Amino acid sequence: MIQIRPVSDLRNKFPDIERLVNEGEPVYLTKNGYGAMVVLSLDMYSQLTDGVEVALDEADRVAAEDSRRMTHEEVFGSLRRKINV
Repeated sequence: MIQIRPVSDLRNKFPDIERLVNEGEPVYLTKNGYGAMVVLSLDMYSQLTDGVEVALDEADRVAAEDSRRMTHEEVFGSLRRKINV
């Protein structure tokens, strides 16, 4: 179940928030009724970001080996064509 809590719960009910994120649940925090942030466990955050670091390292390696440069229109146009096939 999605956990939505007021940001004040982070201070006032920290053990509850900690228990939820340690069980693998993200906790969405609101401020004045609007989404403010998401609290994740370190493991869940790592799962979300580890692949990004590997992909960026690979992109840096490829860029260092190839002198061609593309505009953002070329890059995103190519991606849009692949997605919309």
